[in-house]
Amino acid sequence: MAVSRIFSGINVNALKFLLPLWIGSFTGVMFRYLVAGSLFWITGLFVKEDKIGWKDRLKLMALGAFCLYINMSTYLVGITMTTPVSAAIFNALQPIIVFVAAMFTFGERLTKMKFFGIVLGFAGAIVCIATQKSNDMASNPLLGNILCFISSAAYAFFLILGKELLKRIGDITVLKWAFTGALIPAIISVLIAGFDAPLLVDMVHGHFHWFPFCVFIFVLIFPTFFTYILTPIGLNCLNTVVVSLYSYVILVVATICSYIFGQDKFNLWQALAFVMICFSIYFVEIAEKKKTLAPNNAPTEGLTKRIEDFLRREKKLRNS
Repeated sequence: MAVSRIFSGINVNALKFLLPLWIGSFTGVMFRYLVAGSLFWITGLFVKEDKIGWKDRLKLMALGAFCLYINMSTYLVGITMTTPVSAAIFNALQPIIVFVAAMFTFGERLTKMKFFGIVLGFAGAIVCIATQKSNDMASNPLLGNILCFISSAAYAFFLILGKELLKRIGDITVLKWAFTGALIPAIISVLIAGFDAPLLVDMVHGHFHWFPFCVFIFVLIFPTFFTYILTPIGLNCLNTVVVSLYSYVILVVATICSYIFGQDKFNLWQALAFVMICFSIYFVEIAEKKKTLAPNNAPTEGLTKRIEDFLRREKKLRNS
């Protein structure tokens, strides 16, 4: 889990470095879905999972085309306008968004502690959106932060709308068909907006920029492919409370890297939003579980049985 979350944290800073100087946002989305999707298809040749019908395949492709494409495209466009730390803050908010959506969808009981955590989390997001000012590192932080929020919401809808499929279909099968579906609008967007990859164009003309190219390869393979492979392995060895704690690693890594590489400046409001969202995750995911833990260490009852498996799968698929 630590390796998976570290990849996701570094990914935020890597994208900030690449976009839009070395590669455009929509072109970057297309390459991420193309390369990672291809790797999932290759992996599927060596992983035995139950076969699915075309109806389920089309549903997964539709979810990928709408939810996953919106998730990644808004994130990559948003990160060009805001700072890596702010983008990572909205990554951390994602479990709260998923819980709120599940609450309305499944009628999950809202306790005082969960309500406080939800309010605190969204208040932190509002603080981050409303207080960040434009500078040389964030050209339009208001719009960028809103787009990062939409990105997290789109992934939450992917999990909610695909609940039934995610519960009974293997991880690799889900990913290869969902990524294939997301690749279709990604290609269409590039055809409309135009191919924008100075890094690759310069390479064709004999000018090889080795460091940006290595960063680009890292983004395509490690946070886009290996993170999805490592997370289920970690989840099989750890309980869900510990997995929840690892959500903070993305924020910590992105923050450290941002200040090391000069991609962000310290902002007290940003720090306040950071703390508020961290505590909100604690109240919603961890404190409630501890409160409802049975004396004999039986599984927690804070979440109803109808969504326990669903939220467990959400932790498997969550990406930076």
